[in-house]
Amino acid sequence: MVGSVLLERMQAEGDFAGLEPEFFSTSQVGIPGPAIGGEARPLADAYDLARLARHDALVSCQGGDYTKQVLSSLRESGWQGWWIDAASAKRMDPDSTIVLDPVNRGVIDRAIHDGVRNFIGGNCTVSLMLMALHGLFREGWVEWVSAMTYQAASGAGARQMRELVEQMKFLGDRADGLLQNPAAVALDFDRCVADGLADDEFPQDQFGVPLAASLIPWIDRLMESGETREEWKGFVEANKILQTPEAIPVDGICVRVGAMRCHSQAFTVKLRRDVPLDEIESVMGSANDWVQLVANQPEATRRSLGPAFVSGGLSVPVGRVRKLRMGPDYLGAFSVGDQLLWGAAEPLRRIFHILREHAD
Repeated sequence: MVGSVLLERMQAEGDFAGLEPEFFSTSQVGIPGPAIGGEARPLADAYDLARLARHDALVSCQGGDYTKQVLSSLRESGWQGWWIDAASAKRMDPDSTIVLDPVNRGVIDRAIHDGVRNFIGGNCTVSLMLMALHGLFREGWVEWVSAMTYQAASGAGARQMRELVEQMKFLGDRADGLLQNPAAVALDFDRCVADGLADDEFPQDQFGVPLAASLIPWIDRLMESGETREEWKGFVEANKILQTPEAIPVDGICVRVGAMRCHSQAFTVKLRRDVPLDEIESVMGSANDWVQLVANQPEATRRSLGPAFVSGGLSVPVGRVRKLRMGPDYLGAFSVGDQLLWGAAEPLRRIFHILREHAD
């Protein structure tokens, strides 16, 4: 999905102009690839190292196993091109830079100057968090952040998205008779859904448990510290992206919810000092061209801070901004963004453009 969204964005922005791109596949070698600027050429073998090495830059959305297998072999063969990757396999390696240029363009420019050749997209929720809270981090106001995430099914993959729809259909079909009955009461629907979730026929091969009409407060594998790997990424990747002099504690709990696309996050931010709320709002709302400050009002919140309103777009709205009763240096906020764009494809598209400008 990330590759499809990336290709769509690159075509929309004219990123292929003046280039001769070649497309590779691990499983569909020989079939026609995307028609970019003319006739569709057959997909090449993504394991053909000699053919890969002909290119100045390679963009991979294939996954970490492919990266581990191919990139080291390419480097050992002497290839000195730029590797741009959506997978997490190289993110924390010292020879790689995590890219999110609206937030860390200075870090990226230094990496290019220093000869770094691996540029990796960050974790989706981390990137969206930094886009939303960019102004606070830029001002040096953040002492620590707790980010409680509500992550969509698409973050797990295409098969999981299909299963979520299957689960919703299963429940909807079971409730059809009740929906046709004006006398049906809330408890009837509650029992119907509960029975559906417990039915042996309920589709859950991918998630292993119900997601529709439920949630899963666990994403990725267990770490020794008791956090999941998804939660661990919040700390290590955010600090690598920002390159702050001192590490900023970032923690929270990551939850899979029944949204199809777009990740949401609820933030508790401990500020280093008591900053007036109007100053906070001004800094947050002007931090980059995509963050959108939403007034802490019911109608604005309902119409802006949900996956239904940001899916397919580049805006990163952040709202519910208010001081918390724990003290004047505690801030609450809520944000949502399309994780397939700023959380995945868009940073890759933009670093491709930056590196192309550098090469020219």
